Amino acid sequence: MTFVMVIILPHLVYTLSTQSIPERPLMHNTPDLAIWLSEPSSAAIEIARLAGYNTVVLDVEHGTFDLGALDWVLPLISSNGMKSIVKVLAPERGPIQQALDLGAHAVAIPHVESAEHAREITSFAKFAPLGNRSFAGGRTSNYRGFSDDWVKEQDTLTQCFPMIEDASAADEIEGILALDTVDGVFIGPSDLSLLRGRGAYTASEDDLADIRQIARAAQQVGKTWVLPAWSDGEKKLAAQEGAGTIITTMQYGALLQGFTAAAETAAAIIEQFGEPA
Repeated sequence: MTFVMVIILPHLVYTLSTQSIPERPLMHNTPDLAIWLSEPSSAAIEIARLAGYNTVVLDVEHGTFDLGALDWVLPLISSNGMKSIVKVLAPERGPIQQALDLGAHAVAIPHVESAEHAREITSFAKFAPLGNRSFAGGRTSNYRGFSDDWVKEQDTLTQCFPMIEDASAADEIEGILALDTVDGVFIGPSDLSLLRGRGAYTASEDDLADIRQIARAAQQVGKTWVLPAWSDGEKKLAAQEGAGTIITTMQYGALLQGFTAAAETAAAIIEQFGEPA
């Protein structure tokens, strides 16, 4: 008798899932809530869903994600009924197209310098005639060919967010938002503070004024905006100014906060009830 052992690896199962693109959120008063991941973790994604989050930001630029990781993480996010925003490696054609080809619902493009730069770079996220994205024929088209309707669906439902983190980009925010290849903007407060000459980001009045100006420019033309909001003050501003997505916590920060709280609680109990040495 011959026995056959079958080993099912979760990330391979998810890889075979076809992409499901959620409906684009309307501009409304209830923003999407997102977590920020710096490294691949199926548990973090599943826990985020259990906690009530509906969006996951993947930091490829500063994190440990490679294409192999994106190939299973993105379908896993979709299979959990969540949306993905991939902060791509660089403002270049390759990283943008690869993220979208593997199933990202949105790309956040770092280091956009101006409206003219945004015009070139964001074109790689949309197909012709709107942009200049190349067709791959993989997961997003169910491993088949494509049609005009499919092109329209991709251009409509997948989103492109240039990051506003360079001072020059913030100064040209209206021109960037006017581009048809731009669905909204992703604010990068830390780099923006540095490049404004204010030093490390502290959510100062000047920092928040920059965020508010960008947010209102987006709202004025009916486009969404995304904010990493770690403090209560930032979350309040995001809610008041109608952010489309609020990123509430980072993977490492949440771990540190949880571990620290547990250790401090244990230390207090030991101090109160522990036997004297």
